[in-house]
Amino acid sequence: MNSKKDAPGIRVSKKAATFTESVIREMTRVADTYGAVNLAQGFPDFAAPEELKEAAVKYIRSDINQYATTWGSPALRNALADFMHRRRGVSVDPESMITVCCGATEAMLAAMMAVLNPGDEVLIPEPYYENYGPDGVLSGAIPKFVKMGNGYNLNVNALREAWTPATRGLIFNTPHNPTGRVFTPEECSALFDFVKEKDLLLFTDEIYEEILFSGPHRSPLLEDGMAERTLVISGASKTFSVTGWRVGWVISPPALTTAVRKVHDFLTVGAPAPLQEAIAEALTWPDSYFDGLVTEYKERRDLMVPMLQEAGFECETPEGAYYVMANCSKHLREGEDDCAFAMRLVAEAGVATVPGSSFYSTPSDGAGEIRFCYSKKLETLHDAGRRLKEWAAAS
Repeated sequence: MNSKKDAPGIRVSKKAATFTESVIREMTRVADTYGAVNLAQGFPDFAAPEELKEAAVKYIRSDINQYATTWGSPALRNALADFMHRRRGVSVDPESMITVCCGATEAMLAAMMAVLNPGDEVLIPEPYYENYGPDGVLSGAIPKFVKMGNGYNLNVNALREAWTPATRGLIFNTPHNPTGRVFTPEECSALFDFVKEKDLLLFTDEIYEEILFSGPHRSPLLEDGMAERTLVISGASKTFSVTGWRVGWVISPPALTTAVRKVHDFLTVGAPAPLQEAIAEALTWPDSYFDGLVTEYKERRDLMVPMLQEAGFECETPEGAYYVMANCSKHLREGEDDCAFAMRLVAEAGVATVPGSSFYSTPSDGAGEIRFCYSKKLETLHDAGRRLKEWAAAS
């Protein structure tokens, strides 16, 4: 109830009341407060490519500073279509299948709002990136979380059991945040068969598509019967180390694109015009750039995993993205959960992470887990490793 001091009628919406603020972004604020090494939020602490920055400056100085076409500049949509053909082997029509958004975050929400109705259920394998639940709520849908199997394997049988006649869609993220899994062809095939059998829409978060260590990313658009039911979500943030530029996109079947563009238009109007032109240039870069990206992230991963294991964290070697999901049970004090541990780690070790419960619908399921991010300079990771080693020895 409102107190007497509250203004009459002042209240938040039922939608906003169903979820919390981002724990990931909050941990960055905590890291700043303690002067800690930030291995929490997934952004690089190294510079974006010089060529890309110079391209952005060039277009700003060329007065590409007003609204672009709402659903994306022609240059970017054409470059993206060429990129998809060259890097994925997929034919995409830039006029009828691409909507450029303010980052992959908006792209996912716009896609879901465009094609889901109130009461539609959306299946979400968990652990999951924390935005997906609120995306479902804000789109009017009902998120249904389905646990993965041991080793973060994709549990298609559990998805089948969770299906009801109200189920309309499924969110699929590979390479996977927070676990670093790259789902196998067998896992993907079983998932796609289920999606087709139940006539579902597939929302694919492919933002880490160029950061995987097990071969090239395979698009669901190549699979029989999937192109007409898949909405691909991706963007420039991770591939080009520009998380603050907010340039993302939806690739959707022509029958759904008009709806996606309408929702996007009234959410944000359009992504930054000069940055779209710069990303269009970057998408034409030779394969050597993308190969180098993988090599550099593999070096970081191969530094990070032994460092965590030496400090007493149990973890597997990630297959993609730039996260390690680690078991922190060895370090938990009696009655301590992952959130309290993460705050203690910041204060005592000077290293910020994300508590595992942030990635589960039932927080206790992640109480023994914690996520580390390694999209950082090698010297940053060495510093974090030193701090964790000294902290573990003193604990």
